Amino acid sequence: MMIMKKYISLAMMTIAFSFGFVACSVETDEEPGGTNVQNMAGRWVVSVAQVDEAGKVVFEPEDLFGAIDIDLFTYNTADNASTEMWIDDRGNFWAFKFKVPINYANGTFSATAIPYDANNQAIADAIAAGETPVDEDGNPLVAETATITDGKILYGQGHNIHGMPTDSIAFYVTFTDDSYGARYGYAKHLVTGTRYSGFYE
Repeated sequence: MMIMKKYISLAMMTIAFSFGFVACSVETDEEPGGTNVQNMAGRWVVSVAQVDEAGKVVFEPEDLFGAIDIDLFTYNTADNASTEMWIDDRGNFWAFKFKVPINYANGTFSATAIPYDANNQAIADAIAAGETPVDEDGNPLVAETATITDGKILYGQGHNIHGMPTDSIAFYVTFTDDSYGARYGYAKHLVTGTRYSGFYE
């Protein structure tokens, strides 16, 4: 009788273990992977200098705006398009967030006169619909825009604080509501930096 109970106990334990292994082995047809812009997407640590038309630095990042080692984000659109991505400074520099056309194969991006935040987009949409949006004083509103040129993700061409290779990002950007350029003598902003590594100095 004791032997029979022993075998029953062993059989029950074997069945229990079997269910445990089955429960942990979930079948799925989904293949692991990222978004359609995964190589160009990420968190970047960038600095912003001011340059002339030829790209020569007029003001270093610390000179005018103090835009040194700020966070910039690039990420996929809601429809996961392979031809555009969001670029977003989260309010760290000019408070811009807009979709920028990309060439994913080449790691390049550029944009011409795109409303650079939600309020500007709403104004642009109203104007496109034939409306005349106005401010609280009745003055016509203009949709301020940004233009990005020579945008590029350089794979493995940057270095983190420990000297290890990492991706870098670089682009020129102008804003229609930037009055400082005429005042201080620069033509555009140069944004450069590297992919966020999680390391701090």
